[in-house]
Amino acid sequence: MARAPKLASFPAIRGALKFYQICSVITGVGLLLLCTEMVLKYTPLHVELFLGGSGGFLWFAPVVEGPEGMVSTGDGVNLSLGILIVHGWFYVVYLFSCFRIWSLMRWHFARFLLLAAGGIVPLLSFFMEARVAHDVKRYLAEREAAELHSHAEHSALTHAIPTTTSTENQR
Repeated sequence: MARAPKLASFPAIRGALKFYQICSVITGVGLLLLCTEMVLKYTPLHVELFLGGSGGFLWFAPVVEGPEGMVSTGDGVNLSLGILIVHGWFYVVYLFSCFRIWSLMRWHFARFLLLAAGGIVPLLSFFMEARVAHDVKRYLAEREAAELHSHAEHSALTHAIPTTTSTENQR
């Protein structure tokens, strides 16, 4: 069984959760763009998206089979390749955000693997973001409420104990 997070780490957990939520959305959108790019390139459409060049501002250039695989025929900035690179590098940032929330919450390793899968399984990051946010916020609220309740009980018991000073003042 995993150990419970320390109360002192709750502010760090809230910050890590916000960072994870932002990274989840960016990674999810990037993965959907990457999937779209893969469909455009590797289905019978065989096109890639370019910015500028001979085709205009935004245009699709054909992709042909070459000796080294699929080769683009477009000129300008290859946005399809850019999507691939940006998603790959941002996935590293996403993994860091997963590790941070996972380690602060002291979850089992299987939960980290599920979080990490959010960057490689389309749409999973959106579902995981909602689930993790709900679980973490509920956990923090319940722990803080329990802590306040235990402090209130302790305080009430302390005030109910008569002291010699208070009895002497009554005489």
